[in-house]
Amino acid sequence: MAKFTKKMTARREALDFEKVYSVVDAVSTLKEHANAKFDESIEISMNLGVDPRHADQMVRGVVNLPNGTGKTLRVAVFAKDAKADEARAAGADFVGAEDLVEAIQNGKSDFDRVIATPDMMPLVGRLGKVLGPRGLMPNPKVGTVTPNVAQAIKDAKGGAVQFRVEKAGIIHAGIGKASFDNAKLAENVRAFVDAVNKAKPSGAKGIYIRKIAISSTMGPGLKLDTADALSA
Repeated sequence: MAKFTKKMTARREALDFEKVYSVVDAVSTLKEHANAKFDESIEISMNLGVDPRHADQMVRGVVNLPNGTGKTLRVAVFAKDAKADEARAAGADFVGAEDLVEAIQNGKSDFDRVIATPDMMPLVGRLGKVLGPRGLMPNPKVGTVTPNVAQAIKDAKGGAVQFRVEKAGIIHAGIGKASFDNAKLAENVRAFVDAVNKAKPSGAKGIYIRKIAISSTMGPGLKLDTADALSA
């Protein structure tokens, strides 16, 4: 059984875990209880009525959060010649081709997003067993395989969040920091939920969005009112 510190126990006792919160109330409550010595991340978890083992029930996409995530992403880009220069000018942290493949095969992993121009994908394919399990394999569906590397880098560093449903039908992502003001966090929550809702696959039957919860790094999850989260 998990052991809680006195502070964590006090947090939990002050919250009603059966209550269903509006987005605004949930954000406000989380911020009140986010008292760690660091800027806690705010995370969202969505339970969906899909079985991702079936291709027509896979949920995957990307959303540009209006207020960013509060996290600075390190971006690796596979590109050559003019596109490599474009990537460096746009602020990519790592740029390369065969040399970058070799570095990653030798253990380099200090990046959060991988972008590639289309002509680089046969090369990047060698890294499937390395990048795939980390959810970093470039994919045109989420804009990370593109000739427009400058825009992809700008989006990644500006708050573009990728999402993909896991085996149990759950999607989770970071959508901000406890230091964000309430309105900005609420706006990010609604933007993320809206993006997942619009990504509803053709094979989804019955209730698509079953549960939504948000939490801070050190705090428990609070249930959200789905209808409110989907409202504009």
